[in-house]
Amino acid sequence: MKLAVSSLIWLLRGYQLFISPFLPHSCRFYPSCSEYACQALEKYGFGKGILLSCRRVLKCHPLHPGGLDPLP
Repeated sequence: MKLAVSSLIWLLRGYQLFISPFLPHSCRFYPSCSEYACQALEKYGFGKGILLSCRRVLKCHPLHPGGLDPLP
């Protein structure tokens, strides 16, 4: 499981460094969804980290006000 978590975090950090800077800033939450996913995976591990990350991404739509949304 540690390898899976490390691999996902590595992919997310790569996205943050090499792809995200070229996209318009559109995340309505703080921290951003990718940062939230990294934090969730680091704190809770694979299972709960993936669940929290998916729940967060599903909240990302125009009808949600966004704002500060820290990990539970």
